Amino acid sequence: MAFLECNFHSVVLQKAVSMNVVIPQFSQNRPEERKVMYLLHGLSDDASMWMRRTSIERYADRYDMIVIMPDGGRGFYTDAVNGSQYWTFLAEELPGTVRKLFNIDPKKENCFAAGLSMGGYGAIKLGLRCPEKFAAVAGLSSLVDLKLRYRATDTASWRSELRAIFGSTAQLAPRGNDLFDLAEKLRISGKEMPEILSICGTEDFMIEDNRKFNRFMRKIEYPGFYSFERPGSHTWEFWDQYIQDVMVFFTTGQLPEK
Repeated sequence: MAFLECNFHSVVLQKAVSMNVVIPQFSQNRPEERKVMYLLHGLSDDASMWMRRTSIERYADRYDMIVIMPDGGRGFYTDAVNGSQYWTFLAEELPGTVRKLFNIDPKKENCFAAGLSMGGYGAIKLGLRCPEKFAAVAGLSSLVDLKLRYRATDTASWRSELRAIFGSTAQLAPRGNDLFDLAEKLRISGKEMPEILSICGTEDFMIEDNRKFNRFMRKIEYPGFYSFERPGSHTWEFWDQYIQDVMVFFTTGQLPEK
């Protein structure tokens, strides 16, 4: 395995940023056949956290996946109303940088995104806003219902950040940041839609957010949407276990057992 810690300058963010990259060293696949996963961190984490808290390097080797883990700050992978442009960085600048630095430029059928919590939101938004780039995306314990988070007592400590990034709840859909709205628009667009896998713990404080989103996706009959609940809460033990199911899904199409 090759593990690369990369520090580079972001023109979009106008600052030095970082990403960690894991590349299976002895892959039998040709470069154009390699599967690539953008793996996004949560609100209180950084580019190093997936490496520090999980066995993602072993899993990448097992499933022969290149894993790219960028630093998204506390930006919700969004172009903020008042702040940094983390969506443009993630969706446009980062893939171009990866292509230039590592010659990694996967075809759609080999390109995936996943993340936990805030990163789950970012990964699902990548799929819904960039369906031409991703075969499938996945979220673990994802923050999917921003409107609920604006009024929830358990996230009151970062409500001011939500307002600075997203503006008011009325601005969510027009600015392309409401997952419910994005999913419905993509469903009726006629475009090819990436598959979406969602897994959340039954004791997670965002389980009701996820259940609401799951019901909505079934209501609009989004094809290729799969949701699962598993025992567990908002912890690294949960994410370390179920990122493996995500990688199996991305590499083989096999879903977790019910």
